Amino acid sequence: MSQHTNSATEQRASPLLRTTLKPADHRGDPTMPQTTTSLARHLRDRSRGLATAGTALALATLTTVTALTTPASASAPAPASATAATAAAPDPVSVLTYTAKERKAALAYWTAARIKAVGKSVDLGPTGPKAKPYKGVALKTVGRLFFVNANGADTWCTATAVKSANRSAVMTAAHCVRRGSSPGNTNTAMVFVPGYHKGKKPYGTFAVRSAATPRTWVYDSTDDLSTLAVDPDKNGRKLTDVVGGQDIAFNRPVGGTISALGYSATRPQRGEELLQCVGVAKKADGTQAIPCDMTGGSSGGPWLANFNTTTGKGTLISVNASLDSLTPTKMYGEIFGATAKKVYDKAQKS
Repeated sequence: MSQHTNSATEQRASPLLRTTLKPADHRGDPTMPQTTTSLARHLRDRSRGLATAGTALALATLTTVTALTTPASASAPAPASATAATAAAPDPVSVLTYTAKERKAALAYWTAARIKAVGKSVDLGPTGPKAKPYKGVALKTVGRLFFVNANGADTWCTATAVKSANRSAVMTAAHCVRRGSSPGNTNTAMVFVPGYHKGKKPYGTFAVRSAATPRTWVYDSTDDLSTLAVDPDKNGRKLTDVVGGQDIAFNRPVGGTISALGYSATRPQRGEELLQCVGVAKKADGTQAIPCDMTGGSSGGPWLANFNTTTGKGTLISVNASLDSLTPTKMYGEIFGATAKKVYDKAQKS
């Protein structure tokens, strides 16, 4: 279960390249950024990943694992002849699935001791000044997403339960599921712990049974978002029957005051407490941005519009995806449009 992470010493391959937020793990040096391949976009966007990582991520580009499901081919097959019917377009959504055996193993893997250890040795610098400990009613819907990355390192991201037809959908970032532009590099042993706080799991642990991401992320590192479907808890209850779900909006105009939340690996929290940034969203070269300095571990955390700290309710309009590498006080998130809706629909039907 791995995620991409940034650190104060993270390399900057180019001042004009934006790198994906990375998950955090406890087995190495969280210093290696992941550079996206969509140059047209990333020569404009200067950002870095927000997940946390604790292994030697320099090895990440060399290590691959077999995907649990076979992704669609990179391009549609050509017609046999000029008169042949046009080949069907590839599915715009790629889905990883985990077997019942794998899900059972994931639940057994994430012991209290392992969860405690995963962030203990990760230090991405001090928290703030823009990110502050969340103060409000306990958020049942937001939690830590633990997993093992393609390097075999333990790590985490942030994720959010949302309303859905199957009452089992969770939103996070695509890079918390798999490495962009690298179809074989996928994460395993994924579990969602809603309401996590200082080692406590008040609503239990939910194994991830499938993870939907945009095909554009799998092959081109764009559209950094994902919708997961989780199993019922040990008592057979579905996720949102236990914790509720945030509303989710698509094709919403960019703007307004947004609350971004995440389990950043900065100290003193180191992923044990939820942090919050509040700011006005603005368009940013095909994405949107808010003032925020959360780092690794906050990847996939919700952007909530109309958020009420008394009720804990809002409308999810994006997720933490990346930071500006030159000015790490600006957080980027995708604009949820048609692609995000297709990903969400695929997951809520699974």
